Amino acid sequence: MLRPEYRDKPIRSFVIRQGRMTKSQKLALTDYWGKYGLSLEKGSIDLAEIFGRSAPTVLEIGYGMGNSLAEMASQAPEQNFIGVEVHSPGVGSLLHIASERSLTNLRTYMADATDVLRECIGETSLQRIQIYFPDPWPKKKHHKRRLVQPELVQLLVSRLVPGGLLHLATDWQPYAEHMHEVLEPFSELENQSPSGDFVPRPDWRPLTKFETRGTKLGHQVFDLLYRKSA
Repeated sequence: MLRPEYRDKPIRSFVIRQGRMTKSQKLALTDYWGKYGLSLEKGSIDLAEIFGRSAPTVLEIGYGMGNSLAEMASQAPEQNFIGVEVHSPGVGSLLHIASERSLTNLRTYMADATDVLRECIGETSLQRIQIYFPDPWPKKKHHKRRLVQPELVQLLVSRLVPGGLLHLATDWQPYAEHMHEVLEPFSELENQSPSGDFVPRPDWRPLTKFETRGTKLGHQVFDLLYRKSA
């Protein structure tokens, strides 16, 4: 039986994994957080004010070391990108890359995504939300810890503009099937797969080293793409 303090605890978007930081990651957090960092404590943000322009905005939850997010920002300068990550080495890595590439269309939170969505991101403000390779929690007793659950999806849908996209990807087939089961009941979401399940990797999602290595080992990657009805 759960102790009282653990009952009805909301699903968090992360598990703390405080790994060791490199010198460059530490320096990036010190030197570039002021330029690229966004604070949960400041509450609701004005996207046009944050980026100095009005442009379609993409939010990524759990960007890892930030390589693919930085690549997307580089390849689509006409869009704004916001990353959400709690792993400080990953945030430091993203800041280092962003500075090296002189990116102006990228910002990041170091906080839990559910808190960011509720407290900082306005309704119908995001063009795309993406969650790539979240922890699959493969053991059945841990399935309740999976990030993609109906409560979170409802929150994600509310933050998308009409016609906005929700893009998920995983290399764990049981989790892909779980995501599909969670997403399908939402009448506001239209599956973009002609077969009603998965789509080929969209051009905007870079092929990562992790994915390339997995493909060589025979792992299949599943992309789920849904559009919010207008």
